[in-house]
Amino acid sequence: MADQARVLDRAIGKAAVTRSVFVAPGALAALPEGVRDFKGKPLLVIADDTTMDVAGRQAMSVLAGAGYAVAEPIVLDEKPRVKPHAATAREIAAAIRERGAVPVSVGSGVINDLTKYAAEVAGVPYVCVATAASMDGYAASGAALLDDGFKRTLGCAPPVTVVADLDIVAQAPRRMAGWGYGDLAGKIVAGADWKLADALGEEPINPEPFAMVQDNVREWLSRPGAVAAGDPDATGDLVNGLLVSGFAMQAHGNSRPASGAEHLISHVWEMERLTFQGEPAAHGACVGIGTVALLALYEWFLAQDITAETVRTVSGASSPERIEAEIAAGFPEGHLADSARVEMAVKTANAGRRAERLAILAERWPSLREDLRGTCVPADTMEAWLREAGAPAHPNDLGVPLAKLAADYRRARLIRRRYTILDLLDDLGWLDRGIAALFAQDGFWGRRSGAETRQTASA
Repeated sequence: MADQARVLDRAIGKAAVTRSVFVAPGALAALPEGVRDFKGKPLLVIADDTTMDVAGRQAMSVLAGAGYAVAEPIVLDEKPRVKPHAATAREIAAAIRERGAVPVSVGSGVINDLTKYAAEVAGVPYVCVATAASMDGYAASGAALLDDGFKRTLGCAPPVTVVADLDIVAQAPRRMAGWGYGDLAGKIVAGADWKLADALGEEPINPEPFAMVQDNVREWLSRPGAVAAGDPDATGDLVNGLLVSGFAMQAHGNSRPASGAEHLISHVWEMERLTFQGEPAAHGACVGIGTVALLALYEWFLAQDITAETVRTVSGASSPERIEAEIAAGFPEGHLADSARVEMAVKTANAGRRAERLAILAERWPSLREDLRGTCVPADTMEAWLREAGAPAHPNDLGVPLAKLAADYRRARLIRRRYTILDLLDDLGWLDRGIAALFAQDGFWGRRSGAETRQTASA
């Protein structure tokens, strides 16, 4: 097994911006070392009501005790949880500029992304104090925020310092570790999708960021029961995996090393403001279910025989007219639909390569299929791992009807220009066929459609 501390250290060395990372019990005491370059500037803690109590006041006390100027904090109090609105981040940016401060994010996904984008708008660096092992965005470039209703990754720099005090992380609700496990599970699909895009000449693999994630993801996922139980070593490895994924994104310059079609399912649901039991569905919860959904689709795809004759006779790839009809039917008119049109215009402009992509697919299919089988995990297995980790694993766990999931397989490819298995199946004219197979009575989702979920993981 890999030494995960050494894996993290190597990943930090490849990061473009982050230079200081402290992951250990009691790590909050190292926060003054992480902000030493900002002596003389006020430090502005940004938190919500919960994270202020959990770590914000302690962070301010540690900083003040070390002689730093600490500004009055910004405490976001939106209920039931703070939402990832870019407009909120711009308001925070105005406060940062007004106070001439360096922001210190104290929280998990939304707080970190709001602070990250606010720092970018204000033109200053920022520091991250992680309070839960819930997602991989702590160390990543870019912030996933709702901008005019469309979930997009807005360009911004990652933190210069990350502090993850495992004593604090262990206090987070256990379901949050399940969300982080779900986000890490998505790296399996991300790796398969990147291999496809590389093999078909759409986006070459960047070896080091790819290896940072793919060489370690199986180990990160290997102890789901220990993650659910709050085992300190498993929690530390989960945090390390989430951070390494972020550093891989830093090293590559975008989210490709850690995000594939499973994230597109998640983004569709997040853009729709999916809620469960009165709360917004967590990103990692959506990603985990999306991962099972895409692994099931990969299983169907990898069971197909593809030859030169196959690709000569396939037809039915989406025309521009059909794409427009799908966008109009799938998204409310306005910014959401317009953004989907922009993303799909990029794919449509590359439609001339379809014949070339399919010829390559036929030529390389035997070896590519074996490679992808080695990368993927059976969907049944992933579903079981997520359950054991206390994570949502079935659409029912978020109140999503299977009929909606069936439609969302198609809608998901419309919101990003990134080439994934969804686009390849559309190239083949097989996307509807593959989806139908999964929802047939003997298909992956069909076998589950009449049964109650064995366990509903709160999201």
